[in-house]
Amino acid sequence: MTHRHFKHEGWLYALAFFIALVVRLIALGSMPLTDAEAAPALQALRLSQGQPTSFAPHPFYILSTSIVFLIYGGGTNFLARFTPALVGSFFVLAPLLFENRLKPRPSLLLAFFIALDPGLTAISRQAASPIFAITFLAFTAGFINKDKLHWAMVTAAFALLSGPSLWFGLLATGITFAITQLFQFQKKETNDQEGETPSRQPSAFSLAIQRFPLSTFILAFIMAGTLFFMAPAGLGAAFASLPAFIEKWTASPTVSLGILLISPLVYQPLALFLAFIALVRGGLGGGRRVIYLSIWFFVTFLLSAFLPARQMEDLAWALLPLNALAALELVRHFTIFPNERREVAGVMLLTVFIWVFAWLGLSGLGWLPPGTPEYNLRAGLLVGSVALLIASLVLVAAGWSIRIAQLGGIWGLALGLGMLTLGGLFGSTGIRGLNFPEMWWLPNLPIQADLIRNTVSQVSEFGRGNDHSASVAILGVDSPALEWALRENPVQVVASFDPTRMPDFVITPYEMDPQIISLYRGQDFIWRQTPSWNVSDTGIWFRWATLREIPQTQEIIILWAKSDLFLDH
Repeated sequence: MTHRHFKHEGWLYALAFFIALVVRLIALGSMPLTDAEAAPALQALRLSQGQPTSFAPHPFYILSTSIVFLIYGGGTNFLARFTPALVGSFFVLAPLLFENRLKPRPSLLLAFFIALDPGLTAISRQAASPIFAITFLAFTAGFINKDKLHWAMVTAAFALLSGPSLWFGLLATGITFAITQLFQFQKKETNDQEGETPSRQPSAFSLAIQRFPLSTFILAFIMAGTLFFMAPAGLGAAFASLPAFIEKWTASPTVSLGILLISPLVYQPLALFLAFIALVRGGLGGGRRVIYLSIWFFVTFLLSAFLPARQMEDLAWALLPLNALAALELVRHFTIFPNERREVAGVMLLTVFIWVFAWLGLSGLGWLPPGTPEYNLRAGLLVGSVALLIASLVLVAAGWSIRIAQLGGIWGLALGLGMLTLGGLFGSTGIRGLNFPEMWWLPNLPIQADLIRNTVSQVSEFGRGNDHSASVAILGVDSPALEWALRENPVQVVASFDPTRMPDFVITPYEMDPQIISLYRGQDFIWRQTPSWNVSDTGIWFRWATLREIPQTQEIIILWAKSDLFLDH
């Protein structure tokens, strides 16, 4: 079905892309790379320098980033995350390929939801993240929907090179498709029993699958997977992604079930609120799009929650159907007649005012011990604010109309919840600083990586006359992020300390070695820092929700510098 487009649609998509690009590139290199990011980034750096290297099961990231490093002449935190940020920005254009199914206006709204989603923004700012698989799989489905099969085969090849997350997305999509086909089969049986003649014609999607140009897929896969035959190991890494995904069924989770369950409430409150309304409306009205998107969301969400190796990044697959449901619902409330605008604006402002008052009450709970009179008073004010909002909307519905109460209430709550979403968005970018942790950040953040690098550079310049000439040995610390931080120096990972081959610097865990103490001077640094998400104190959680403050565990390491690097030796 062809739907009527609206004025300046192309410019609005360009605006969505620009917004997505800005929020994904701003301060992109400010956060140090974690171990999970540094390992493939180091492989890309070695590949760009012509050094032999192994390949993690993320060949598209490694190969594309190696080109960026080669052009720049080296690697930086910004460049290590540049390709996922760029691909994540292009993801906002994917709804264009589904406008015949979602209609033009919801598709455009979905583009803005994707651009400003905290979770999708967070993984777009992480090296070797699932954003490659999500984007390329979405474009593949979109190109098939538009019958652009050669482009679909190119993006499908890129998706196969994107890493283990692809198989999670395919599994969730396959389960969703099976459930919807079961419902359609049951509906067809009902129609047969009622004497209706079911349609036997295959869908356009099924017809497109039968005409796949496999030669285009194979050519794109080989060319991209080998970087035009310069890195043949990329093909092996692509096929290694399936065993890597299977290993997740036996590995330990990196995030608790509770954190994953409450994450949408914290980071996607607006989308969750609108999607809930759409789900209720679709369930009552039998809307096929809403039902399909709802099944897709719940399948993906439950799969990410109960996968043994639970990770926050898997939840990103559920954000596309969630935001699509939100866009479908929000577009229904854009039509406000001129004679309703004042009343709707008044109800909206009232809703926002009560919402701000309730938020101030909630933020105050984080500073009060539970059970005290002050705490009970704040909690009572919070409950009273919610009751006041409900009563106000009921009175508006009785005095004016249900439509005005509905429009004003939804837009007021959308504005308030949208501000929370924007707060989560800027938090996920790391602009607030490293001491204000977010659930979407990767664990084990090397908090003082820049300080260690600067210390090594300064001592190296002072003692050897060059910032990066001093040799570094890493002993007993398994951290690719540490190798990445010191990538400009000669770095070796050693199993034991050899006094006959003394490097200029030695990095060890927080323990004292008599041999090292007699020959080196040491300084301790905070290395990996992880928030204590398993705390049960309600006050701590209120404080994190409002101020992003939570206790954190820290790993201490010692940087040992050779004594002859100092003037007083």
